Amino acid sequence: MTEMVYGSAPVGDVEPVLPKWWRTIDKWSMSCVLMLFCIGLLLGFAASPPLAEKNGFAPFHYVQRQMFFGGLAMVAMLLTSMMSPNLVRRLAVIGFLAALAALMMLPIFGTDFGKGAVRWYSLGFASIQPSEFLKPGFVVAAAWMMAASREIGGPPGLSWSFILTILIVAFLALQPDFGQASLVLFAWGVMYFVAGAPILLLALMAGAVVMVGTLAYSNSEHFARRIDGFLSPDVDPTTQLGFATNAIQEGGFFGVGVGEGTVKWSLPDAHTDFIIAVAAEEYGLVLVLCIIALYGTVVVRSLMRLMRERDPFIRLAGTGLACIFGVQAMINMGVAVRLLPAKGMTLPFVSYGGSSLIAGGIAVGMLFAFTRSRPQGEIGDILRGRAR
Repeated sequence: MTEMVYGSAPVGDVEPVLPKWWRTIDKWSMSCVLMLFCIGLLLGFAASPPLAEKNGFAPFHYVQRQMFFGGLAMVAMLLTSMMSPNLVRRLAVIGFLAALAALMMLPIFGTDFGKGAVRWYSLGFASIQPSEFLKPGFVVAAAWMMAASREIGGPPGLSWSFILTILIVAFLALQPDFGQASLVLFAWGVMYFVAGAPILLLALMAGAVVMVGTLAYSNSEHFARRIDGFLSPDVDPTTQLGFATNAIQEGGFFGVGVGEGTVKWSLPDAHTDFIIAVAAEEYGLVLVLCIIALYGTVVVRSLMRLMRERDPFIRLAGTGLACIFGVQAMINMGVAVRLLPAKGMTLPFVSYGGSSLIAGGIAVGMLFAFTRSRPQGEIGDILRGRAR
């Protein structure tokens, strides 16, 4: 009788956080990420001792650091994946603004560690690469702008996101870091395509990218050197690409055996940019295919879940995060087999690197938060309902 007179009292979401998170998370994708991290530790045991010996550290110094930073990354991933999409958006925008400010101040306070590109802040005991933390925040911020532009009376979010993208790409190119600049531009292009951009406009943008690349080749010695090395028909066996190519060839299908590889003694970046060469040499094509399958599973399952998502912001942000996760892995492995020019890009969760691991954990945590199961109808049902 009371309910008939006053109405029923609203019932809040009283399900505990952890059971709800476990029920709604994509367990297959999360398992794949954990397996990638474990593979990274396994390869770290093989690839990092030569560098540790060269720098006067204990044999597994870098493995211990990777376990520490990887532990922080896993905690960040789990905590972020438990958040609501609205909370993820708020924190991501704040983090993006902080990372953008840090990126802009790199020419003044940054260092290149002798690698020819000012990409890091040196803290003495560690280093921070702002661009790694910038990417996930940028994807979420740009998706928010694009989604807002679709609302009645909404802001010109597409134009704002494009201007923001060009600004970020310009600062990354000044480092120079054309690999990360390409990822940022690719992420924006994918989200713009999903948001309904015409193909002609995307084709014009691709042409503009080619023109900018031509100008960069003509005016940047760093960029030209990498392109020339990629286009050269002969590979210098004393270069990183030469060592990596030879290691992959030596590994064959099953590898030369655990601990029997030699490329780790020749490659200065065997534990970071060329970790896949160590995997191919010691464990063979079998492990490389497993790694590719793990990345592919995360990307495909995430996109399949996002296809059922009703919220345009979640759909755009999740698509951008899933695509840059997969494309970064593809670029890293493509460089090792000379399918792409050298980019200086890590293999997510497998390569050594504190900034890469922690930023990757945050990005994947955001992706898991966006792809968690939510009570909603199929998007096809909604479209059919609008058609009526």
